[in-house]
Amino acid sequence: MPKVALLNIDGSQVGEIELNDAVFGIEPNEHVLHSAVLLQRASLRRGTHKVKGRSEVRGGGRKPWKQKGTGRARQGSIRSPQWKGGGVVFGPTPRSYSIKLPKKVRRLAIKSALSSKVIDNAIIVLDQLTLNAPKTKEFANILSNLKVGRKALIVAPSYDDNVALSARNIPGVKFVAADGINVLDVLTYDQLIITKEAVQKVEEVLA
Repeated sequence: MPKVALLNIDGSQVGEIELNDAVFGIEPNEHVLHSAVLLQRASLRRGTHKVKGRSEVRGGGRKPWKQKGTGRARQGSIRSPQWKGGGVVFGPTPRSYSIKLPKKVRRLAIKSALSSKVIDNAIIVLDQLTLNAPKTKEFANILSNLKVGRKALIVAPSYDDNVALSARNIPGVKFVAADGINVLDVLTYDQLIITKEAVQKVEEVLA
C-alpha cells in the first residue's frame, strides 16, 4: 500500500497514512481517463445552438422570376441557401451532447486519476481541516504552510461553509466534498489536498 505523510494545517508532519492499493495504487488507464474527461466536458455543453433553415426564414413565398426566358438561372425562392438572407444548410440545432460510460469504467477513471496524483507526489493528506469563520487570509496561510502551488483541489469529508467561502476567493483553488470528487477536477488541478477522513470516505465508496 502506498504511504504518504500526514500533515497538519501548519505544514508539520504528524504521522503517516496508508492508502488503499485498490483506489490509490493502481496503474492509471489513460484511455479510460480520456473517456471520462470527454464525458464530463460534453455534459457541460448546453446544446442550445440554433440556426434557421430555408423553411424558417422570412420571405420567399413566391418564385422570384419565371422559369424560362429571362436568361438568368432558375430560382424557386429568394430564401434558398445561396441567397443573402437565405436559410442555412445543415446548421446546428438544439441537441444533447451527453455521452454514457459504464459504471465500472467511471469508477476505474476516478481511481486512475487519484493514483496518478500519488505517482506524481501531488497529493497532500491533512489530519483535519477546519476553520472557525470564513477567512480567506487564514486559508491562504494554510496553503502557504503546505507549500501549495498555483492550482489546488481541496477535498473535505463533507461540505464546510467556512472552508468553501475561504477558498473561493483564492485564484486556482477549488473546494469540493468527498462525494463530489471527479476526474476532471483531479486532473485539472496540480495538487490534491485531502483530509484523512475524506480519504476514508473515498475508499469506502471505491474500494
